[in-house]
Amino acid sequence: MKKALLLLFFSVFLTKTQAQNYFPVNESVQNKTKNYTVFTNATIYVSPTQKIEKGTLLIQDGKVVAVGNTVSIPKNSITIDLEGKTIYPSFIDIYTSFGIEKPKRNLNPDGDRSPLYDTKRVGYYWNESIRPELNGYETFKYDTAKAEELLKAGFGVVGTHISDGVAQGTGVLVALNNTENSKQIIADKITNHFAFSKSALTNQAYPSSLMGMMALLRQMYLDLDWYKKGNSETKDLSLEALAANEKLVQIFATEDKLNSLRAAKIAKEFGLNYVLKGSGNEFERIEEIKNTKAQFIIPISFPEAYDVSNPYLSNQIELADMLFWNQAPSNLKVLSDNGIVFALTTDKLKKTEDFKVNLLKAIKYGFDKTKALESLTTIPAAILGKSNEIGSLKTGSYANFVITSGEIFDEKTILYENWVQGTKYVVNDITAKDIRGNYDLTIGNDTYKWKIEGTETAPKSDITTVAAVKVNSKFNFSKNWISMVLKPGDTIKSNFTRLTGFVEKPEILSGKAVLSDGSELIWNAKRTSLFTAVKDTAKVEKPNPILPTTYPNVAFGDSKKLTAQTLLFKNATVWTNEKEGILTETDVLIKNGKIAAVGKNLSDPSAVVIDAKGKHITSGIIDEHSHIAISRGVNESGHNSTAEVTIQDVVNSEDINIYRDLAGGVTISQLLHGSANPIGGRSAIVKWKWGAAPDEMLYKNQPKFIKFALGENVKQANWGIQNPTRFPQTRMGVEQVFTDYFQRAKEYDESWKTFNSGSKKGKAPRVDLELQTLAEILNKERFITCHSYIESEILMLMNVAEKFNFRVNTFTHILEGYKVADKMKEHGVGASTFSDWWAYKFEVNDAIPFNGPIMHNAGVVVAYNSDDAEMSRRLNQEAAKAVKYGNISEEEAWKFVTLNPAKLLHIDDKTGSLKVGKDADVVLWSDNPLSIYAKAEKTIIEGVVYFDIEKDAEKQLSIAKERSLLIGQMLQEKNKGASTQKPAKKEKKEYHCDTLEQ
Repeated sequence: MKKALLLLFFSVFLTKTQAQNYFPVNESVQNKTKNYTVFTNATIYVSPTQKIEKGTLLIQDGKVVAVGNTVSIPKNSITIDLEGKTIYPSFIDIYTSFGIEKPKRNLNPDGDRSPLYDTKRVGYYWNESIRPELNGYETFKYDTAKAEELLKAGFGVVGTHISDGVAQGTGVLVALNNTENSKQIIADKITNHFAFSKSALTNQAYPSSLMGMMALLRQMYLDLDWYKKGNSETKDLSLEALAANEKLVQIFATEDKLNSLRAAKIAKEFGLNYVLKGSGNEFERIEEIKNTKAQFIIPISFPEAYDVSNPYLSNQIELADMLFWNQAPSNLKVLSDNGIVFALTTDKLKKTEDFKVNLLKAIKYGFDKTKALESLTTIPAAILGKSNEIGSLKTGSYANFVITSGEIFDEKTILYENWVQGTKYVVNDITAKDIRGNYDLTIGNDTYKWKIEGTETAPKSDITTVAAVKVNSKFNFSKNWISMVLKPGDTIKSNFTRLTGFVEKPEILSGKAVLSDGSELIWNAKRTSLFTAVKDTAKVEKPNPILPTTYPNVAFGDSKKLTAQTLLFKNATVWTNEKEGILTETDVLIKNGKIAAVGKNLSDPSAVVIDAKGKHITSGIIDEHSHIAISRGVNESGHNSTAEVTIQDVVNSEDINIYRDLAGGVTISQLLHGSANPIGGRSAIVKWKWGAAPDEMLYKNQPKFIKFALGENVKQANWGIQNPTRFPQTRMGVEQVFTDYFQRAKEYDESWKTFNSGSKKGKAPRVDLELQTLAEILNKERFITCHSYIESEILMLMNVAEKFNFRVNTFTHILEGYKVADKMKEHGVGASTFSDWWAYKFEVNDAIPFNGPIMHNAGVVVAYNSDDAEMSRRLNQEAAKAVKYGNISEEEAWKFVTLNPAKLLHIDDKTGSLKVGKDADVVLWSDNPLSIYAKAEKTIIEGVVYFDIEKDAEKQLSIAKERSLLIGQMLQEKNKGASTQKPAKKEKKEYHCDTLEQ
């Protein structure tokens, strides 16, 4: 009886003792009685910029009632003393898939993977990657386990959505409140989501490329505008949903810096305001990112260092990937320093616990702590328009906050609790005492030395005898209870000794020891000194020096954007491509990006003078048919006509082939759609301004072109799929495609002309980007470049064109052009061909190396093109083959890769020859440019030297030094025990006419 009373007294005493510092709140009682909960004596961050010392936070029913230094505490309050503790608003992640299962790849009911071209959905949009009618809340299931991961990381609210398709539907805002029957959904529709990704729920072939996705988005917004104006005869549930969700926050997942620019381009065209979910490489194009004026959501999933211990494998790693590893931690600082507003997300992290590790790393690299807190609280709240409810602790907001041991972005800070809507989630025991230190431990008559170190929440124990002999032991500390087992060994001859004890004061520990024979003793330990972490100066981690960003941020990039110069070349052999012909001992002056003068004894005091004696100067090489520097697909193969897509949307300004082209004297290329369909996409004429953004490379006010195709590719003869289902599959079918589409385009054009004239009232025709583009051909506003081989097909397309009263501009490849050169001349079409490629497939069996010269002699404008990343670097040598095979003069042969392609592209008034007033697109050659020994020493575009052979040598040395430095940094990372990734060679896809995306 006495023993029972003693235990009852002890339990009551213990509860009172605990309550003096912290009272465990009974949530069910609190909710029923509507009691207040008061947190006193805390450092409180009401917002990242409003801090209260010794403050009081009063909450009730999941909301903040009051916060400040003079808060009146109601009588029915549970008071929690947080002396020495800090309160912050809980974090917000507005881009997750929390509680929503990612859709899985869909198949037709019979398991067939053959592509579909028409939707089987009734009443919805024609393309199944457009699914704005989907709502995240309808499939949402609260994930308690994942919620605990996020709560431990400090998050209280997340936005989640279905991550699938181009238009993905609405997202839901969720409070991470693990209490049953709680109001976890704050807003069922808060965001509207988009991405450059095809839906996994469809087998539709279209879109199969990035440019197809961009065209689809444009058509979707045009259709939406048309639909909202009441022009549709039928109801479209997808467009209804788009219209209904226009006022929601529009989030676009770009996943790359260049894609962010592409999404911003769509936004500008349609007056939209996307919040762009980026990728972490925004620093590489920060000026352009800033100019988007968009808000961002940024992941901080930094790449691991590569394991470079094997020098042979490390050679496979591209410098760009090594640089990104080094520079990625600086991304948040760069964004912040440039005034870009952004929130942070856990997206792309392998483990949620990596979030704090990476964020602290970003802070170590200069990211401001206040900005960091804003990006996790007030900024995401403001983006969502929920600043009055979440993101701060001002009166009326949700009681979402964390309690920490100190400053939240300190490595040693402990996160004790995360309260969401007034509900407590315990991360670490806030009542736990810090028992770390050195003790004299006494068990009966035996004395030991006891060291407790580690962290406050996970202490580690080490026991030795007075003679410093280690004692085997197993230690556990939880909820202020010590339990330890001393194991048998040299120091303890008996069996196990078990120690238990409750900690009231860390200075003196005591409890009961139970020996193996069941006898009991009292143990006690007196602290002789406090724990002090030993600073190992050898392990003080200093951030790796960040290497400077280059333009572009890959190998051979420049430290700054290049600018035009005034240049004077003296005493060169000048190939003018004009009536003056080839001039010897002649000067060329370049000024303000133009050819200022060509002649002898020129001078300009402001010019950089270059001795060109013994060297040759030409206009830059123009490649009429190229497929380099294109992102995510050269073919939009999903339909037999894709006139709505454009290569201009997907120029990849960081392709190393650009620099290689410059090294081969190429200044301008036409980037063409592939030949997967009879009517392909629109082209992009580009100037290879290495280091510039994609849109800066686009030729200004460029003529409009589109790619058509004939032959094996368009009828899918060599696609390799078991059951090709797309029309056409024969050559006569190809002709029918052209006839049908031009007839449709003619009718479409007439309907708009009638509507715009006002002669016929009624509903507006639907804007169709595909037919609009084809109508431009009929109206002689757009030119056709057609992939071609066989004479019969060449004649066929010319006949179709004449039937609709327009002319084909260029036949490219045209390897049987020599058979119909007279007909081509009569039609007025030019030829862009290969010098001597043949026999690589059946339809080129009749190709001959005299093809180009024969067409030239017949009066056809002839150019040689590359259609190949390798060949484009040596088009000067391809031109020389016209001399060899056709006995063409050197001067005329050189025009095959300069002036003639300029004529075919309708830009010969600006470039293609060295004439005063034309663009200064110039190449300095070490020898006759038709010689296999000639090297391009300087390649100049509009007065800017984009390639210099001497600087190239310096860059190669710089690259070697950078690689050596980065390898050293990565070796240090591995030596420190950091995780590393295996080196892997990246296989870059080289696009050709028939390349299809998987």
